[in-house]
Amino acid sequence: MIIYELVNTENHPVYQALEVSNGNRQYDFIRSIVQASLDMGKPFLSQHIIKAFNFHAITCLHTNPGEYRPCEVTVGVHVPPRHYRVPALMDDFVNTVNRSWAETDPVFLATYVLWRINNIHPFINGNGRTARAACYFTLCVAVGGLLSGTKILPELIRDNRQEYCDALQAAHDSFAKGALDLTILHALVSRLLDEQMKSAPPAIGGNPIVWPPTATDATVNGTPAGQVPVPPAPNSASPA
Repeated sequence: MIIYELVNTENHPVYQALEVSNGNRQYDFIRSIVQASLDMGKPFLSQHIIKAFNFHAITCLHTNPGEYRPCEVTVGVHVPPRHYRVPALMDDFVNTVNRSWAETDPVFLATYVLWRINNIHPFINGNGRTARAACYFTLCVAVGGLLSGTKILPELIRDNRQEYCDALQAAHDSFAKGALDLTILHALVSRLLDEQMKSAPPAIGGNPIVWPPTATDATVNGTPAGQVPVPPAPNSASPA
């Protein structure tokens, strides 16, 4: 049963109820996979993890949960890469992230993950939910634990949807011109993370996570120290 095919809208109460349930299961999975990664002592983002985030988000809501899209899509004015390029681009993407854990500021790396998944748009649906989950997973693993707060980053990003979409488009536009600039998106993510952490109750015992982590310039033009080595635009995100 695919709810969207039955109701043809995401505003139907049955769709929305299952979306909430799926979101709860996705967050439970985030918590489990963050802890597993930390227990293994090896930060690692894989295509399997990203596909699992998508599966939890859209299963029984849309077709092809956890599977890369078999067709072309457009997202507003953004035209993601052709569908046959998605597996190779996602492979390059996770390899880039996994080479960058030790050298890259956690917030910048999480921002890059958030942008790149949206830029490739690898799934039929649920790309935003998947990108936000992967962003939060990356951040928590990079800083060494789940972050406290009454409302977590993925929810805060969703609550600031228009600002988020505008920041994504600015990053897409800069990448298309050959010099990825995540400044606007990075500033949004940093502000919302600060909001999350300020809402957290005081830590009792243990080793509280130091916040904020070291800031990093969010402009990517080449590969300065502490930044993600992003592939050039013509070979990575053009729709052709």
